Amino acid sequence: MMNHLEHMLKMAEDELTEYSTDARKMEKLRRKIGLAIPREQQKICRETLAAQMASSGLQKLVEQQRQTIALPFWGIAGLGLLGGISLAQWLGYVMAVAGTIAAYRIQKWGWELQAKRLLLQTLDDIEARIAQPN
Repeated sequence: MMNHLEHMLKMAEDELTEYSTDARKMEKLRRKIGLAIPREQQKICRETLAAQMASSGLQKLVEQQRQTIALPFWGIAGLGLLGGISLAQWLGYVMAVAGTIAAYRIQKWGWELQAKRLLLQTLDDIEARIAQPN
């Protein structure tokens, strides 16, 4: 089961890298999922994903504004590097490393949440299309 979920999440992340509308991403993802994952596994993965995405306020904020939230940490990293080089202070280098790690992790977490949201919307769309075949 988790193997199918991980596989679908990788497909969703691949779709996020392309510049297109969410509807187009969902359309392409729906075709890929339909060909690769059995229907029963899709339902199980959807339930698992819905339980994971029971979002808190911070999780939703990071999903929608990951770059904005990470920006101050990139600034801390830059200032730390500047201070470390110009003032020859080891604390500056520590701040640079810590800021970079924090900013990177925030952006990675936001990217993963965005991929999960796209996948959940796509699985919901598949359910809706099966329920109302037109």
